[in-house]
Amino acid sequence: MGFNCGIVGLPNVGKSTLFNALTKAGIAAENFPFCTIEPNTGIVPMPDLRLDALAAIVKPIRVLPTSMEFVDIAGLVAGASKGEGLGNQFLANIRETDAIAHVVRCFEDENVIHVAGKIDPLDDISTINTELALSDLDTVERALIRVSKSMRGGDKEAAQLKLSLDKVLPVLSEGSP
Repeated sequence: MGFNCGIVGLPNVGKSTLFNALTKAGIAAENFPFCTIEPNTGIVPMPDLRLDALAAIVKPIRVLPTSMEFVDIAGLVAGASKGEGLGNQFLANIRETDAIAHVVRCFEDENVIHVAGKIDPLDDISTINTELALSDLDTVERALIRVSKSMRGGDKEAAQLKLSLDKVLPVLSEGSP
C-alpha cells in the first residue's frame, strides 16, 4: 500500500462527508459533535497512467497500483493536547498517519452546529495548529528526557537525536507547527 492520510478538523466541519466522498464508505455523518469516535478507514486505489505505460514496456506478470488509506479521525477541540474532548485519542490517531488533510468549515448554516458557536475559518485553523504544536512539543519534551538518559550510557545516536530535538524545541515552544 502507498501511504495513509488522516482527515482532521473541528467537530461538524465535514470530515466524515469528505471521507464518504473519497471512499464511498457510507459511514455516519451526523449533525452533532463526536459523531465519529473510533477512526474510520477506507482504501482508495490511486490510478497512475505512468504505471500503465511502464507495464506496457516491461510486461510484468502482475501490475500492482498503489493505494491510499484515508482515516476519518474524530473532531478535535481546543484543549485536546491536555485531554479535552477526545483529544488524547485524536492525537494518537494522527500520529499513526503519514499525511494530514485539514478540513475547515467556511459556510454558514444554522442547521449545522459549530463547536465554537461561530464560523471563523482562520480561528478554526489556528485551534487545530495550536493543538498539534502543543502535542508535538509534549512529544519532543518527553523524547528529550529519554534521550538524555540514553546519552548517560554513551549512546552516540542519542546524542545526534538530542541535537535535532534541541533545534525543534524552541520552534514548537513559539507555537509553530
